[in-house]
Amino acid sequence: MPDAMPEPIITKKLEIKGIVQGVGFRPFVFQLAAWHQLTGTVSNTSAGVSIVIEGSETNIAKFLEDIEKYAPPLSRITEISAAPCPVEGFRTFSIIPSTTNAHAATLISPDVATCNDCLRELFDPKNQRFHYPFINCTHCGPRYTIIHRIPYDRPNTSMKEFIMCPLCQAEYDDPSDRRFHAQPNACKVCGPRVSLYGASGQKIDINDPITEAARLLKAGHILAIKGLGGFHLATDAENADAVDMLRKKKHREEKPFAIMAPDIDTIRGFARMDASEQNLLTSAARPIVLLKKQTPNFFADSVCPQNPYFGVMLPYTPLHHLLMSHAFNALVMTSGNFSDESICIENAEAFKRLGNIADYFLVHDRDIVLRSDDSIARNVRGVTRLVRRSRGYVPVPIFLKHQLPEILACGAEMKNTICLTKDNYAFLSQHIGDLEHPAAHDFFEQTITHMQELLDIRPEIISHDLHPDYFSTRYALACDDAVRIPVQHHHAHIVSCMAENRVDGEVIGLAFDGTGLGTDGAIWGGEVLLADFGGFKRLAHLDYVPMPGGAAAIREPWRMAVSYLLDACDESFDQLNPPLFDGDIHSNAIPPNAIQTIIRMIAKKINSPLTSSMGRLFDGVAAIMGIQNRVSFEGQAAMSLEMLAGAEPIDMRKENTYAFEWSGGETRRISMRSIITGILNDMNHKTPLPLISRRFHATLIRLFSLLCRELRTETGLNRVVLSGGVFQNALLLDGLMQMLEIEKFEVFAHSLVPTNDGGISLGQALIAAKAAGKI
Repeated sequence: MPDAMPEPIITKKLEIKGIVQGVGFRPFVFQLAAWHQLTGTVSNTSAGVSIVIEGSETNIAKFLEDIEKYAPPLSRITEISAAPCPVEGFRTFSIIPSTTNAHAATLISPDVATCNDCLRELFDPKNQRFHYPFINCTHCGPRYTIIHRIPYDRPNTSMKEFIMCPLCQAEYDDPSDRRFHAQPNACKVCGPRVSLYGASGQKIDINDPITEAARLLKAGHILAIKGLGGFHLATDAENADAVDMLRKKKHREEKPFAIMAPDIDTIRGFARMDASEQNLLTSAARPIVLLKKQTPNFFADSVCPQNPYFGVMLPYTPLHHLLMSHAFNALVMTSGNFSDESICIENAEAFKRLGNIADYFLVHDRDIVLRSDDSIARNVRGVTRLVRRSRGYVPVPIFLKHQLPEILACGAEMKNTICLTKDNYAFLSQHIGDLEHPAAHDFFEQTITHMQELLDIRPEIISHDLHPDYFSTRYALACDDAVRIPVQHHHAHIVSCMAENRVDGEVIGLAFDGTGLGTDGAIWGGEVLLADFGGFKRLAHLDYVPMPGGAAAIREPWRMAVSYLLDACDESFDQLNPPLFDGDIHSNAIPPNAIQTIIRMIAKKINSPLTSSMGRLFDGVAAIMGIQNRVSFEGQAAMSLEMLAGAEPIDMRKENTYAFEWSGGETRRISMRSIITGILNDMNHKTPLPLISRRFHATLIRLFSLLCRELRTETGLNRVVLSGGVFQNALLLDGLMQMLEIEKFEVFAHSLVPTNDGGISLGQALIAAKAAGKI
């Protein structure tokens, strides 16, 4: 029987978009082509990866199938296009130099944790990179924080200063090597180095700076340690004196510190975790994960005071692994800054800004191009929910349902992020921080400039918050070369959640947070909206109460307590005796003259703007109960109220609730009077405070589930969207989602972007696109 005729040779050009640079994609393609007996070329481009493939049609078809099936674990393919082209007669398959196109479209990998292969080499005395603190390969190491521009090639990164030695160059050039085209590839001979410095910036000559740093940490010193996205301030988490000193020097009175533990087994000794939390801890992103404390544990109480959770992360750089190998149970690893400032990234900057905090500096000579704080995540209802989206996640985009024009959304004032859109991608920046602090302004502007250049986005539309005094708003209004679109804060919250869940059309939106300027000039924050991308209607809100002192009421929740007590018990106010009224000036109680001043401010409407804020309600209740009259960080009182209720989910079949009511009409006003008087009555009857807190949470859950049921009858809408910083409260989020699902609602909450103001820029972008008629 004659042999079958060989298939004719054909050639195709493939363009692949997505996260395909810096993740070992080209060597993967090289090896795959050899496996399928194909010839041609592969190269990076500004748009992604370009492949010219030549061989039989059958083999090319199998090659295409396997590209998607076996792509490298850190890659993410979003689009493959194939077009026929003339046969060129390639004899081999090769990786050719990168090309720069007119418009960049590639997606960039975030920084990823050290892989297991590199870890084995790091601790192998026979390996050339034994104890080398910058070991990496195509599957791990720095990405976003070292890149100046694309394509992702070494000359376009901060590694360009380090010329590879012959050994590293050979690995880099060998398609069969794990470090083939690993842009940060280096070793002790040719790569970055670590040095130890004293507090005044003088270098300490020592052979092993990392071992000496570990000794100093064990001796109780505070070290500033340069990492991937910036500096950490570190000290031994078991040394109470050292942790207390760090708090004092950093001006961080009570806000919890993050800790880094060496491994999962150690974490099990001080925190509880389920399988999903363990997977999150060990993921390539290596976020800080909020875990329930084991008690007792071996850490200083001041690591996470009055908080049942630890913020825990595992080592994610070789330097971290080397430090943790010196028998630490955990190190405090908090951002290298004074409270509320931007994290330090440059050595000279760190010596200047942190010299009064750190006793020593462990630094290196590889530049950080753009700062990136540690990400924070927690697990609620079996879903990972990001509290802060930064290192390990940025700049992976949110993939949208709609194609958008090039838009810049400037975000909010607190927990700021910016968002740039292009095609169906929404690129949220790393956490920038609170723009009320001037130190964050440069970082905000630098982030916009860097991301626009990196992603080749030239915004034709700029969206911003309604509030005229936000720095982000002032920045947007100063941009004369684009259409500027203002967006109401809580509308942006709801649309942000819709966008990440790929939901459009009208929804019932519950937007609960602390502060946002309303269209009537009041401070909103307890809002029930009928919303879509094009607009919103206010269906209901917490009834207004005065916010005496404006921003001062955020720092001093007792002011809101007085406001809510006056609102609920005006005629009997003088007979009330909650804890904040009981005591003298040296106790936690508030002096009577201060309370009288607030009463007069409210009566005369002096600096007492009206607010419907759910965040201020939580503050007020916490102060009425005597839990927190003053706070040292934003949201502390509300957090204390949640923690008091315990971590056990609220079972609405068992929980009693306070009475509640709302007015009728087109926009319902939800009165808190019955809830406040119910709390006071419980306190008068010596009801345990944890039970009161649970009852308060249960009341809100029942109230809003019943209100949504009434609104469904009225509007015909069955989808409920939950957004806003108050939904960081796991008890409220879990309980409300559960009740709404029992009521047969389709419920959407955040997971990919923060529910707090860190996600608001995403909503601003979608609303602006709709307003401009682009979607």
